[in-house]
Amino acid sequence: MKKETLRNKFEDAVAFVNSYTEPLPADLLLKLYAYYKIANKNYDNPGSKTPLINAFKANALFQAQNIGREDAMKGYIALVEKEIKK
Repeated sequence: MKKETLRNKFEDAVAFVNSYTEPLPADLLLKLYAYYKIANKNYDNPGSKTPLINAFKANALFQAQNIGREDAMKGYIALVEKEIKK
């Protein structure tokens, strides 16, 4: 898959999730969060005001630390297709 096509599909998946109005399971949101951060090369610490949420987000990033940028985009797209658009 070409990088432009992958990026466009990723951005479409992000837009879909951002416009989704039904509640999503926390574990799915954490996976999406980790993939999103890696795909965008955003390695800043989680910025929630709640320490427990920061811990969960940091753990999700830690679990996905060996994933490359393209694989993170593909993972995000696959999760959206499998778990949300089903």
